[in-house]
Amino acid sequence: MRKRKHPLYGFAVILVTATAVILLVRHFHIQDFQIVKPGVLYTSGQPRGMDYTRLRYRYHLATIVNTRPVSEHREQNWYSEEIIWAKNNEVNYIEMPLEKKDYFPNKQMQDEFLSIMADKNNLPVLLHGSSDDKRVAMLAAVWLEKGQGCSVEETTKVVEKIIDDRKLTEAEVKFIRDLAK
Repeated sequence: MRKRKHPLYGFAVILVTATAVILLVRHFHIQDFQIVKPGVLYTSGQPRGMDYTRLRYRYHLATIVNTRPVSEHREQNWYSEEIIWAKNNEVNYIEMPLEKKDYFPNKQMQDEFLSIMADKNNLPVLLHGSSDDKRVAMLAAVWLEKGQGCSVEETTKVVEKIIDDRKLTEAEVKFIRDLAK
């Protein structure tokens, strides 16, 4: 006579397998990661833990540009982790703080970012913010239009992808159009 397997055994195996897959995907997923131009510019939300090492070895990062202001630096110790990792791995670390509410870079910040991107020693660059992508998207738009000569339409497509394929606000559209002037 054959032994009957317990009906919960199969469920438990499926549950353990699904949990392992979810954990692996989350472990290798970098929040809001986008390739703007391979070997030149990448964008993301706030990297954590091993994200820095994966980004360094997979994309050969030379520079990290952080758009988060000092007021956000005390969350979960990410700031210290990022500074120490960059120093230990000989990666340039540049702060270009933009507030969440006033996320359009002024002329001085635009020029500074274009200068960073024009220096071949800084490439490739990871431009990151937190989970909101607006600050990163607007700086990427500056580089695309002013540094790469992309059209307003091309820039808009990339920016929409960076901000999770949502429609741009009127202020964002105006900012991108004004960059072309």
